[in-house]
Amino acid sequence: MANNALQIEARLDLAAALRWASRFGLGEGICNHFSLEVPGRKGHFLINPQGLHWSEVTPADLVVVDVHGRKVAGKHSVEPTAFFIHGAAHRGKPDAKCVLHTHMPFATTLTVIHGGRLEWASQTSLKFHGRVAYDDNYNGLALDEAEGERLCAGLAGAEILFLANHGVIVTGPTVAAAFDDLYYLERACMLQVLGQGTGKALKIVPEKIAGLTARQMAGESQQAGLHLKALRRILDREEPGWSRLDY
Repeated sequence: MANNALQIEARLDLAAALRWASRFGLGEGICNHFSLEVPGRKGHFLINPQGLHWSEVTPADLVVVDVHGRKVAGKHSVEPTAFFIHGAAHRGKPDAKCVLHTHMPFATTLTVIHGGRLEWASQTSLKFHGRVAYDDNYNGLALDEAEGERLCAGLAGAEILFLANHGVIVTGPTVAAAFDDLYYLERACMLQVLGQGTGKALKIVPEKIAGLTARQMAGESQQAGLHLKALRRILDREEPGWSRLDY
């Protein structure tokens, strides 16, 4: 597929992910950001613009920035702080073509309690076995590259990072892979928080079985792509005009 066609698909995928993140309650006001390396343009990234709710973003609204967050193309502005986290994640983890940062409620709940960790207590959580890291030090807003680099250092050996008192970062090689992880991460955290809320101890899966199940899940390589395609079909039916590309 030619670069232009790939870039159009990239815009469609990222806009769909933003709209569905809103539908699933993963967003927070007009905050948080999704970014994606532009196919065929290394060092350039699509990111959602400042001031638009995720539920209204179209492919045409996405802005192109460089690795330092400077606007390269697009009709909207970009929140000045938006790329300090995303730029650090992309620079420090070159295979992280897509970086999703949210304050989604159940996952973020684990960042605001002492010793909060994703426990291997549900089949859904096992999807993330061996793939998660934690930054346990909150230093305020990420308002410069140094803080972005510090936050994202934990991604060196992980795809998912829990940020103390803050939220999560989910990375992946494609929008489909990253968004699938984002969705199921929140589901896993929801089950854990609800389970802990009963006051009874979680039933932890033994480490050997947890590792085996994670490897089994990793073999289901088509699931993430099929998931995003299904979500795009629903948008086509229910939100005509979501895929506008006249930018």
